[in-house]
This record gives sequence, structure tokens and C-alpha cells, in this order.
Amino acid sequence: MTTPLKQEYDETGYVVVRGAVDAELARETAAHVHWLAERHPDIRPEKFGHNMLVTDPFMHRLVGDARLVDIVEQFLGPNIAMWAAHYIAKPPEHGQKVLWHQDGSYWPLEPMEVTTIWLAATESTRENGCMRLLPGTQNNRLLSRREMIDVKDGKNVLESGIHPSQIDDSHVVDLELKPGDVSVHNPRIIHSSEANTSDKWRIGLTLRYIPTSTRVMRENHPSILVRGNPDAGNSNEYAERPVFDPDVHMPFRGLEQWMGD
Repeated sequence: MTTPLKQEYDETGYVVVRGAVDAELARETAAHVHWLAERHPDIRPEKFGHNMLVTDPFMHRLVGDARLVDIVEQFLGPNIAMWAAHYIAKPPEHGQKVLWHQDGSYWPLEPMEVTTIWLAATESTRENGCMRLLPGTQNNRLLSRREMIDVKDGKNVLESGIHPSQIDDSHVVDLELKPGDVSVHNPRIIHSSEANTSDKWRIGLTLRYIPTSTRVMRENHPSILVRGNPDAGNSNEYAERPVFDPDVHMPFRGLEQWMGD
């Protein structure tokens, strides 16, 4: 059955769900970025990626939140895993930009059946570098990595993107979100974001969900099973449920469910 959310997504390549999670969970998500930043001062907060997050109880709690998984199930069905998480957290005044790109150009998935949830932990506005996208471009061919240009100037999160001559941004949409809102977007839709030159953080969490029938073509890359069952037809790896350790992990609401015996 096609839901109204799925119908809008199919037509435009994206959809916004307001108030998908409560403000307190959004606040904890932002706090998690600051907690990580204190422990990893050598890594820019735009690059807090999956390997840093997949063993963290808070991340398991967040990506498995029923409110998010209920949204995703409308697109992927009942057997769901989160195969990659990535904070793109732009600090005030010097947050990096993201060049125009299609997510699927970078992803080792077969088939490219994936739904991305972008969770706003803080306000995401034009001023602080919100996501911008080109509706309808989900129908475009997925460009290969070699068809894009490298821009390794230290100012961009991905260091590569689509050549500006291929971009018509006359109908661009700025996705301005409040804490707890999410946007859902297609892996083929062309999108970007500007640098954050404001005096406020822009913290977003990108969660890439797949049906468990999709194969992750990357060795030693554990996904997180969030609903249903693994698919017997492929060899995807799944992370073990982590145990909360106060010396290693950030405290969060509901951590009692993540304590050891």
C-alpha cells in the first residue's frame, strides 16, 4: 500500500516529517555531538561517521526508535537495517559546505534500495547551512564517482561533487527544519548545503536505512538490525547490541535497557 508520505516522496524525491521525534531526543542528539567532539578533538564534527557510532548504545537506541523506523517501514517494508550513520555537524562560523552530489554515487549497495533519514538535532536554516535539494532529480541517472570533480581545498565535507555546469538550481528547495524534524530523501536526488557562517551550530544526523535484502558490498562493515529479520540470501554483518559503560559512553534517557547483567 502506498501511503501519502510515500506518494509525495515518489513524486518529488523527498518528504519532510515535522516533529518526528521529541525535542528532548533532539537535544540529546546534539549533546552526543558535543560529547564526541570533546573526545575526538582531532576530527571535524562534520566527519563523525559510522565507525565511531556503530558500537555506541545511544546510537543504537536512536536509530531503532520506533518513530523513525515506522517512517522507514513505509518505504522499505518490515525487515530493516541501518547500514551507515553520519553526523554532519557544522560548527558556528566555520562549518564546511557540502558540494552538489547524489548519495548513491558513494555507496557500496546492491541493489541501491535505501532510504535516508536526515534528523535535525538543532535548527537547520539557510543561515547556518541547511540542506538544499533539486526536486525531481531522483529520476536522473546515478552518476559514477569518476564523473564527478575533486575539490580538495579543505572547505568541503565530501571533497568531490557534481560539476557546476551540470547544475540548474533555479528550482532549489531549502530544507529548513526544527529540532526533531526529519527529511527523507532518495539516494539519486541531487542535493548540497552551504557553509555555516552563522553564530549557531547546525547539527544533523544522516541515517541510511536498507531492507535486509540489500547487500552491503564492504567488508568488516556492521549494520544495525532495527526491525524484522536478516536476509538469508546475503552475508551482511550486524553489530552486537552494545552494553553501556559510564567510562566510555554518554549517559542518555533509557540507558537502563543497555546495562549489562
